[in-house]
Amino acid sequence: MPQMAPINWLCLYFFFFFFFMLCIIINYYIFMYPPKNQMKSSKKITFNWKW
Repeated sequence: MPQMAPINWLCLYFFFFFFFMLCIIINYYIFMYPPKNQMKSSKKITFNWKW
C-alpha cells in the first residue's frame, strides 16, 4: 500500500483546520445572549419534588 504524500497531508490539515474554524465562527454568531432587562424580570422557577 503506497504511503500518502506530504502534500496530501498538508491539504488534509488545511481542510480540517478550515472546517474547524468555520464551525467555531458559525457557533459564535449563532449564539445569542438574552437581553439584560429580560434576565432581571424573569422569575426563577423552582420545583418542589414530593416523593
